[in-house]
Amino acid sequence: VLDAMMIRHRLEFLIVTVIRALVRALPRRVSLALGGKLGRIFYVLHERRRELAVENLRAAFPSKADAECRAILQSTFAHFGRHVIDLLAFDAMSANEMMQLVSLEGEERVEQAMAAGHGMIFFSGHFGYWELQIMVHAFRFKPIVMVARTLDNPLLERFIERVRTRVGTRVISRRGGIRSLFRALLDKESVAMMVDQHIHDRSAVTVEFFNRPASTTSAIAALSLRTGAPIIPVFALPVPGGRYRLVYEAAVTPPADDDPDPVRTYTQRCTDVLEMYIRRYPDLWLWMHRRWRTELSEAKPEVDVTVAVNHAAPTPKEDALR
Repeated sequence: VLDAMMIRHRLEFLIVTVIRALVRALPRRVSLALGGKLGRIFYVLHERRRELAVENLRAAFPSKADAECRAILQSTFAHFGRHVIDLLAFDAMSANEMMQLVSLEGEERVEQAMAAGHGMIFFSGHFGYWELQIMVHAFRFKPIVMVARTLDNPLLERFIERVRTRVGTRVISRRGGIRSLFRALLDKESVAMMVDQHIHDRSAVTVEFFNRPASTTSAIAALSLRTGAPIIPVFALPVPGGRYRLVYEAAVTPPADDDPDPVRTYTQRCTDVLEMYIRRYPDLWLWMHRRWRTELSEAKPEVDVTVAVNHAAPTPKEDALR
């Protein structure tokens, strides 16, 4: 079994290496078209992921017919094919070449937060061109500290980590990640997390996502409440001509001081922003993963801020830095 897994990992890495070489040899317009076709082929061949995506999309948009859902998902798979292709292409670009393909919206919100002297918390989801926004942000502003799930394939994990860290991004694993983010915020750095994955550890809080209970990380809400760092949503959207628009939304409004469950309220507000974007552009979100695994009966009681970051509690020295 181990040998079979190693063979699979090497084969996957070989495929990515070959595609990477093609991307660098072909005109960008051609390589993006190739990515779209590869995504559609994956839609046809990967029945399990396709049907899970159909189930998720129909639950999120009950008024849409099955045929409409499947048409959206064909576009979704094509989109992620192009995402992979352009990630490989951007890896070979200079900062100037990359920035020529991207327009920014709301960048003054980041500049204002930086001028205030605080650390900042950015969040997004597996939506649009999330890998590209990490690279572009580092070139336009400063590199971030981000939490990312380790890939199952160690060869691909090393590859994607090299791509991310090429621009100065510091990637940390989920295990012990909250403490690292907390320290980064105390040092007035910018940190980032995804908010659209199922979480089953002690930091999880249940919120509504497309009118269904979803177990979600409470980390960014708890860290913001603890440090005062603003939470800024960010999304990278495709525009005609193979270009992108990187949007920095207004900072999410913190809960009131007398809110009985501020962590959940804040997390819900963050989730609502992501849902708003997915409803506008349903073909740009990763429908093919098991996001909803929580029943209403499993919803957790209110979460205390201290409990939510208890494994990131500051030492006296850190507390003095605040």
